[in-house]
Amino acid sequence: MDNSAYEKNILRMTKGKEAKPHIGIYGRRNNGKSSLINMLAGQDIAIVSDFAGTTTDPVKKSFEITGFGPVILIDTAGIDDEGELGGKRIKKTLDSIQTIDLAILVLAENVFGEFEKRLIGEFAKLDTPFVVVHNKSDIDKLKPETEEEIGKFVSKQVLEISTLLTDNLEDLINLVKKTIPDSAFKNPSLVGDLLQYGDIVLLITPIDVEAPAGRLILPQVQAIRDVLDNDAVAIVLKEREVDGFLRKTGIKPKLAITDSQIFTKADAMIPRDIMLTSFSIVLARFKGDFENYLKGTPKISELKDGDRVLMLESCTHHVSCDDIGRIKIPRWLSNYTGKKLDYDMVSGLNNLPREITDYALVVQCGGCMITRKQLINRLKPAIDAGIPVTNYGMGIAYVQGIYERAIAPFVKMEENSLEYL
Repeated sequence: MDNSAYEKNILRMTKGKEAKPHIGIYGRRNNGKSSLINMLAGQDIAIVSDFAGTTTDPVKKSFEITGFGPVILIDTAGIDDEGELGGKRIKKTLDSIQTIDLAILVLAENVFGEFEKRLIGEFAKLDTPFVVVHNKSDIDKLKPETEEEIGKFVSKQVLEISTLLTDNLEDLINLVKKTIPDSAFKNPSLVGDLLQYGDIVLLITPIDVEAPAGRLILPQVQAIRDVLDNDAVAIVLKEREVDGFLRKTGIKPKLAITDSQIFTKADAMIPRDIMLTSFSIVLARFKGDFENYLKGTPKISELKDGDRVLMLESCTHHVSCDDIGRIKIPRWLSNYTGKKLDYDMVSGLNNLPREITDYALVVQCGGCMITRKQLINRLKPAIDAGIPVTNYGMGIAYVQGIYERAIAPFVKMEENSLEYL
């Protein structure tokens, strides 16, 4: 499948309710960050005070900007907060940059210094687009020398605004529209670039002790919706029904997607001329760093005695006695390598228990509960440090000997190399 087909599918699926564009508001205390949110919302949804430090922790606010659309705005604590508690607030402010699609840096009273430069450095480090506004123009307009100093660090227009007068609200909205990336509004299709009208997709969904009572897990639901959105047909079966279904109906699916935990069973049941992959691998391509997963997964074979493996699970859930991330994958990795390995498990977006350089491999879940930006930034420290990363499904497929088949729908097999489609 060529890149143009994939790009077309990028434009097909808009984000769901919790995946609206995330816009973070940053700056010093009392620069008018909360007032800016109220101006954008056209209503008082953020607490405004003359007392510096009214906003403590980052707070998400979901609403619609007139003339722009629904967004989630993140109101953050001042980057110049003080004291031990203030230091913790600043850390949370900086951590929030990992989750946003666009930052608005709020200046005031012609003050531009180390605090602002630090924020700009963090935006650059995480490849986060941003706009710069100078607030309180009704009191003190932006001076040429301030604008010149800002220009040494950013080649961006500095927009003069006043949250009291709101004269430049339309200019701000237009600047946001111009700067925010298209990816904030659009997500690629899960498997749409593999399908044509009327194709049949077989979804193999075990109902076991880890399955939530009375419902399917989110990746399975997302896959069903994506198949339907692409005018194809979704057939959902438990693993023990697959053989009988294929034999009795004579139906030949275009694609089969299975739970990674029963990869070997699915590999035996699904004929070789039918594409087979897993929900986790589909998610790996959808929102993970798929190219680095392709590079990192084979490094499993190079693990040595005493190596430490980091398991990243980006949600929190009830832990069963045979948990996939805590029990099964570590067992499969240890059995496959024959090495004595140590494991750390981190759930949600919590801090790591040790330095990233202490790990020989990072294994990331599909990330169905977080945004792509959050997942990419979660993996970035490991990738920057040259540590191999893989995904639950890709790692399972590798140690079970069906890796090439599982990734084949998304890559072109070349001798001694893989090319991501």
